[in-house]
Amino acid sequence: MTELRVEGLDKAFGNHQVLQQVDLTVPSGSLTAILGPSGSGKTTLLRLLCGFERADQGSIRIGGRTVSSASMHVPPERRAIGYVPQEGGLFPHLSVADNIAFGLSRRLRKIQYRVAELLELVGLPPSYANRPPQELSGGQQQRVALARALAPAPALILLDEPFSALDAALRIETRQAVARALEAAGATAVLVTHDQAEALSMGQQVAVLWRGQVAQVASPATLYRLPATPDLARFVGEAVTLDGIASQGRVTCALGVLQLAHGMPEGPVQVLLRPEQLRLTPLADASPAQQAVSTGARGKVLEVTYYGHDASVRLELLDEPSYPVLNARVPGHMSPRPGELLAVSVEGDVIAFAR
Repeated sequence: MTELRVEGLDKAFGNHQVLQQVDLTVPSGSLTAILGPSGSGKTTLLRLLCGFERADQGSIRIGGRTVSSASMHVPPERRAIGYVPQEGGLFPHLSVADNIAFGLSRRLRKIQYRVAELLELVGLPPSYANRPPQELSGGQQQRVALARALAPAPALILLDEPFSALDAALRIETRQAVARALEAAGATAVLVTHDQAEALSMGQQVAVLWRGQVAQVASPATLYRLPATPDLARFVGEAVTLDGIASQGRVTCALGVLQLAHGMPEGPVQVLLRPEQLRLTPLADASPAQQAVSTGARGKVLEVTYYGHDASVRLELLDEPSYPVLNARVPGHMSPRPGELLAVSVEGDVIAFAR
């Protein structure tokens, strides 16, 4: 069990400051997802953790041992880190078993130490041991890459966007298998990704890198429901934003009078809610309570994008002078039709940022 602690980490390439005062703690035995857009510094942070680059300032401690500071730089091979790259990086001329045992001592490689156990841990049958990796699917190859990273019992596992090359269905299946394997191994892990769903579904905590700084570290639910800034809200999933006036725990906006989450500011605010919080009801079917809640919030459907399990509904609010347009998410079997008139209400509380 190994804690990772990063404090005050800076890194620049020439005049370009890539990371600035990055602080991060990954508790022992947990997985933290590092989420951020392209150019936010995710890859640079990973390279600093691995030891491939040297930090300009700050420190990195793994299991209480300093591996990077102003006066120290421990090389990658002495950091006891397991690394899973984007494409798996398996050796095509070696069998699955030999790939898994590659990082072990010569004696342990010879007896294929823990190979069967590790295959079982990542959800693959022992019969795969003698296969060449090119006979496996992309998801299976990524599981073998994880088994190889786990074989030497490293202090820390780093995963560099390991599912990005997989198709959607295989990506979900593989990341679930990897998450189970990491939990069963009790590994401390860092996953670097730009995929919001991946970060929210895998990480016990998510750290968002934004322009080289850690903008927020929180549990997936807190990050999604209570993002620190409007920009983060829009990055971590879809967001509906409207101007409003907040007072005494409520906010008045184009969708009516809504309940605010605890601790929100008062006065002129920008209201934020998620598309799945919007409830759409045909005006003819709306109950008196729904009609009351939705006073001033009649919507006309402009467009429906159908995904099967759900649908995105683009609609404009008819009772506002500017006819604001917003997106709602509804179950696929409840998709309205373009041109349909709806009562629009909000489920749950919303958050707000001072304007």
